[in-house]
Amino acid sequence: MSVVRGWGLWLAGLLTVCVAGATLARGQAAPAASAGQKPILAEQAFKDVQVLRGIPVKEFMETMGFFSASLSLNCTDCHGEASGSDWARYADNTPRKQMTRRMILMVNALNRGSFGGTPAVTCYTCHRGSAKPKVIPSLAAQYSAPPDEDPDEIEPHPAARVTMTAEQILDRHIQAVGGAAAARLTSYTAKGTSEGFDSDFEQVPMEIYAKAPDMRTLVVHLRPGQNITTFDGREAWAAGPSDLTPVAVIPLVGASLDGARVDAQLAFPGQIKQVLTGWRTGFPPVRIDNRPLDVIDGKAPGGSRVKLYFERETGFLVRQVRYSTTAVGTVPISVVYSNYRDVPGLGVKIPYTWQVSWTNGRSTYNITSLQPNVAIDPARFGRPPY
Repeated sequence: MSVVRGWGLWLAGLLTVCVAGATLARGQAAPAASAGQKPILAEQAFKDVQVLRGIPVKEFMETMGFFSASLSLNCTDCHGEASGSDWARYADNTPRKQMTRRMILMVNALNRGSFGGTPAVTCYTCHRGSAKPKVIPSLAAQYSAPPDEDPDEIEPHPAARVTMTAEQILDRHIQAVGGAAAARLTSYTAKGTSEGFDSDFEQVPMEIYAKAPDMRTLVVHLRPGQNITTFDGREAWAAGPSDLTPVAVIPLVGASLDGARVDAQLAFPGQIKQVLTGWRTGFPPVRIDNRPLDVIDGKAPGGSRVKLYFERETGFLVRQVRYSTTAVGTVPISVVYSNYRDVPGLGVKIPYTWQVSWTNGRSTYNITSLQPNVAIDPARFGRPPY
């Protein structure tokens, strides 16, 4: 993916305010979430939402990412060049936006009429990364070697040979990160760097605050201000400066809330067995970078499905894949873990590097210093102060 396309994907997630016809309601405060985290809906945060009404802002943004991933287009491809420097121009009725509205209605009608409302057909079904769907078979593709299977797409298969149970795979991971010593890690603060689409690929400072069993805050210091994602053990928020996000603080609900919870719990590797329920094995053999992996999956408390990939040689967790449902289809989110190192003085290992990829962008985080078992102000895990 080119830098231009990648930057466009990030912008689509954080800046786009409407393939479906919306512009930011400047001067209007978005409704605050009450107790129980009622989501802010797209039409409450933006003007002129014509099709994608009744969905949370986070899902609205993920829908923009779904369009970008399906068509390999960036913000200005759909909204026009002027939108790159003027929020209000996102509401311009460009031909491509008008076509997108028609396509959403067409696909919805097809799924209702032929598949009982199940999203069996999506933008990606026909586009597959191209703005113009192909209708003539490619002989070059037909007679070429088939591409490697996407490891994120593997599913359990009845013919797969199961050599280890999910519990055995999880036990092996716990032993790899320190065994019983893993329980000694009860909190930590860390500093390091982040780089990705949000920082224009510049390394910027980041901080982590984590407290067992399930509280975590990630702060990234961008030039316009701080991007903050936090989970307090029950509720979660994503927040950022107005230059980068159309809504200052977004309550996370559904799969996004599940994702924040899973990330908070996996910050403490010794409790991995408690992160998910309904563990399954039976996945076919998979290799990434020529390393054989064992794959299991389970359900988060909110019902989201999460896959975990463990390196067979070391037992380390090296990949997490989860899914979020949008108005036009399901999007994947992957987290790749690496650089397992000792936590100072505890005999416990955690990944000091991880990369998060989703349809709205990709960011890499690297811990450079860590302080274990320190007191952390509970306010660190509350609603971000925007």
